[in-house]
Amino acid sequence: VQLQASGGGLVRPGGSLRLSCTPSGRPFSGDAVGWFRQAPGKEREFVSGIRWNPAVTWKGGLTYADSVQGRFTISRDDAKNTVYLQMNRLKPEDTAVYYCAASSVPVPATVPWSNIQYDSWGQGTQVTVSS
Repeated sequence: VQLQASGGGLVRPGGSLRLSCTPSGRPFSGDAVGWFRQAPGKEREFVSGIRWNPAVTWKGGLTYADSVQGRFTISRDDAKNTVYLQMNRLKPEDTAVYYCAASSVPVPATVPWSNIQYDSWGQGTQVTVSS
């Protein structure tokens, strides 16, 4: 399933953006979505994830990288078939291309976050934080 990521842009330090991730033409087939980012010259890194398997109860099925904890919030609107990443208090070091990725199949609750296979990816959306 092709994912569409949108919502990036240029924002000043301290500002906010909301990214959106939607599968093209069909609902999410799995139950886990992650946001990743890649800055120039750096490796891709995990930013945040959401799981809506009701058996996943630890931290409400949400997880964040330490670098964004308390500033970013991931959420899902089932009716709109969209996963959001609300990014507040943005810093220049948040500048990167942000990608959403999804598991195409339901992920058992016993699978840890680090073992989730994200096999559907979006095209990326650029986030630039600069004064």
